[in-house]
Amino acid sequence: MTIRVLLVDDETSFIETLARRLSIRRLAVHTAGSAEEALETLGREEIDVAVLDVKMPGTDGLAATKAIKRRHPLVEVILLSGHANLEASVGGMALGAFDYLLKPVRLDELVYKIEDAHRKKTIQEKKIRALRAAAEAAAETDA
Repeated sequence: MTIRVLLVDDETSFIETLARRLSIRRLAVHTAGSAEEALETLGREEIDVAVLDVKMPGTDGLAATKAIKRRHPLVEVILLSGHANLEASVGGMALGAFDYLLKPVRLDELVYKIEDAHRKKTIQEKKIRALRAAAEAAAETDA
């Protein structure tokens, strides 16, 4: 199964380069230049993992993480930052981010984190399907 990734960063050259490099690794990549654009994309595209820059004009990565997890709780979020910031790291994890990485991130490390986040999402989806099936079976038994 192809992993569907959304890259969100206001630095156009960074996001275009990263998108090309991840596409070569056979990931289905969507891009957004802002948190607002990311939320629009999430509303119309199936996304597994969102990779967000922490510092963006307007809505920053932490606020975007909160909105994503509220509207699309199964989408895993990986935060990227150009500056080591313990507060942002802890805050992002508290909001439900899967992980926090520093720029420049090695491509292999990012791909590994994306794959790991996708595994977590897949496990959660399987649990939900199993619970729904059990609830349906119980409802049929009661009927």
